[in-house]
Amino acid sequence: MVLLLIMSSISGCFGSEEEGSTEVSLFDSLCSEQGGTISNTTWYHFANATDATMSPGVGNLTGGNTPVCSIGTYYGIGFSTFEPTIGITSQDNLYMSSWGNGVAGSTAIVQCSGLIGMTSISEYSCQDVYSALLPVPNSNDPYVYVDPWTDRIMKFDMHALLGMTVEWSDNEGSTWIGPTPATGWSVQDHQTIASSPYNALFHETTWVFCVNGNYPYPVCSTSNDGGATWGPEVPGAPTDCNSGGLTGHMVGSNNGNFYRGNPGCDGEGYSIFRSSNGGLTWTEHPLPTGTTGTADTWNFEEAQVYPDEDDNVHAMWMGSDNMPYYSYSRDEGESWSDPLMIAPPAGLNGTGFPAIAAGDSGMVAFAYIGDSGGDNWNGYIGMITDAFSSMPLITTVQVNGMDDPLDTTADCGYNRCGGFGDFIDILVDAHGRPWFGLSHNLVDQGIYGTISIGPSLRAGVPLQAMPIGGPSTL
Repeated sequence: MVLLLIMSSISGCFGSEEEGSTEVSLFDSLCSEQGGTISNTTWYHFANATDATMSPGVGNLTGGNTPVCSIGTYYGIGFSTFEPTIGITSQDNLYMSSWGNGVAGSTAIVQCSGLIGMTSISEYSCQDVYSALLPVPNSNDPYVYVDPWTDRIMKFDMHALLGMTVEWSDNEGSTWIGPTPATGWSVQDHQTIASSPYNALFHETTWVFCVNGNYPYPVCSTSNDGGATWGPEVPGAPTDCNSGGLTGHMVGSNNGNFYRGNPGCDGEGYSIFRSSNGGLTWTEHPLPTGTTGTADTWNFEEAQVYPDEDDNVHAMWMGSDNMPYYSYSRDEGESWSDPLMIAPPAGLNGTGFPAIAAGDSGMVAFAYIGDSGGDNWNGYIGMITDAFSSMPLITTVQVNGMDDPLDTTADCGYNRCGGFGDFIDILVDAHGRPWFGLSHNLVDQGIYGTISIGPSLRAGVPLQAMPIGGPSTL
């Protein structure tokens, strides 16, 4: 019996070592088709920049947490951009706003077709599809949004502080309807627009826009007929709120809710604001920023939010250390998970311009720019495929090469910076691939950052490999 106990104890020790070495060999052989070498612009890590490849036995790297060989890349659109917002239709066309490059100097809506799922760089092309008979003058804040439920492309132009107009296309940009005025009593600036399947009277979806009304909180307006007419502007927060009017991107959820991020009503931390009645009233749901603090930068208001397909809500913000943080809610923002610092073990000096998108349940992508040293600002996409794991694996890719920074301006990530303007954008397509709307400021061209290979953010939909892009596509 003594011998049996001893052998059992030894066996347990050997088993533990084997489990640890299995995880190391998992990373060692992860990219076998690429010669078994992980790209120097790819990191597998846990929260707080803990390198997963150097942490055998830490975390459960199975099921949805299994690492996948990943490589970041980008593709140029052939047009400059400013504050790039993006959209994706069910026809797999990508759209990006382009300031001043449309007909008669209007805002262009650049459609990139053939890009999603391509097998050769030559298969994709980008063109301006905004061709109104009487083009709306160029917008100070260009904005494009695609309704995920109807494919309606909404072009949302802000004209200095004078007002806004909306135009839309239901045929991939071939023809446009409008413009219609979307202007109330407030100052118009820093707009955002979204839709949801909340009950509308004369359209399949309800539309809401919010603006910085030069008021203690954002103001919002609702359309029940797909953008043809708009209701009065109403407070985008509780009426005793003092959050300031600047707001992150708004987004609609499958359950009809609308969400957007702002500074908290008490002026401390960040909050997610939710409307469950088509943008008529909003409730505040504070994020867990007590331990992270908030960034003291130009785009300080940019707490970002996105619901996944099961209506779980995912949020991202920059902490006082200028690093990105993430938390999720499974009850529509009533409570939040403990925050995770999601930057990779890449020695980043700081980050800025947060953006977030989600796919299927618990699958989420983060986007931001970061300084890798010497004011070399790069684009990063972090992906989690099992957010509800006790220790989720984060796969982070840098979309540009080490010798190909997107900007070299001092403190770019903390200020209005080139084509980034005030914000950037990210979405997940139907196949599970993230698309990051960016500007390559050194060549003044809009780009889509993404992954050539990597994990899918749609359950049961394996991601197909795409050719590496980069400078050759500019």
